[in-house]
Order: sequence, then C-alpha cells, then structure tokens
Amino acid sequence: MQVLDRAPQGWPCLVLNADYQPLSYWPLSTWPWQEAIKNVFLDRVDVVSHYRETVRSPSVEMALPSVVALRDYVQQNRTPAFTRYNVWLRDGFACVYCGAGRVHDLTFDHVIPRSRGGGTTWENIVAACAPCNLKKGGRAPREAGLSLIREPYRPTMHQLQAQGRRFPPKYLHESWLDYLYWDVELES
Repeated sequence: MQVLDRAPQGWPCLVLNADYQPLSYWPLSTWPWQEAIKNVFLDRVDVVSHYRETVRSPSVEMALPSVVALRDYVQQNRTPAFTRYNVWLRDGFACVYCGAGRVHDLTFDHVIPRSRGGGTTWENIVAACAPCNLKKGGRAPREAGLSLIREPYRPTMHQLQAQGRRFPPKYLHESWLDYLYWDVELES
C-alpha cells in the first residue's frame, strides 16, 4: 500500500460516520470530490481535512475536501446485504475448500447443491476457486473428496468490516491515516 502526500487521481474524499469511523473498510468509503462538495453545501457533512487543490465557481472558491464526516450517524448494526462480493469478503477472498486466494477465478458455490434442496443463503454459499467448484460439481463436498476449511455463516456488519481491514487499498492519502487502522509507511 502506498501513502500519498499529494491528492490521488480524481481527488476522492474519505467518508466517515458521525463517530469519525469509516462507513466501510472494504470497499473503503469514499466519494468523488463532486459528491463531497454537494454534501457540504447541503449541510450533510462536516469537512475534516482538505487537499491543497481548490475548485472555483464565479462566486466561490473552495478547497477540495479529503475527509468528511456525516452529521447524522448511520447505524452499522444492520444486516449486511447478501451479495457475491460480501460472501467473498466473508471468506477472505479465498477458496473454502483448498484455501487458495485466487481472486481472479473465485466463484460462488452452494455447499448443498440446489438440485438437492440447498438454498442460496449465507449458511449454504461459500467462495470457491473455479477448479474446486468444477471438481465438486453437483455433489456434496464429501462426495467430491473435498472438505470445508470453515463453515459458512451469516456475518454481522462488524464482522465484514473487520474482515475488510485485512485488505487495504492500493493507496491512501496521508490526511486519511488518522481515521484508518492499517499499518502503513509513508511513501512519496
């Protein structure tokens, strides 16, 4: 991960909840600079930090926000959406059968096949690499000579956030570091 002392391309703005915690670690909660400025003018956020760059209109000049905090707290204990991406995040972007971290050929697998009554639920879906998924086919893992490294479960939002901290983005702006919890070294 690289920490930048200049604005990243596109001037993304880190979005914090009202308690100054990121709304999301994976993907990192950011807005395009235009969305950040719109929310400043709508009085929905407080600007915590700025980039050196400014934007101008005929009547206003404003430093681009690099970090904003929502004025109203967004509850983080809601149930996470059941999506392919969230299943992969829950499973650490690794196959639950062989443990390989193959982000490029990761698939969505029904532990109990749908043909045998298995549902598309948190408790029956896992991340699997394409070779393991192909090997398993429409069989139970044991019938295919596979075993689960970990059982599938319904994660909480806090569990997904904690898992997301394991996967820092490619870059961070130095103004974001006080609000994020990754071990980083400053690079220019």
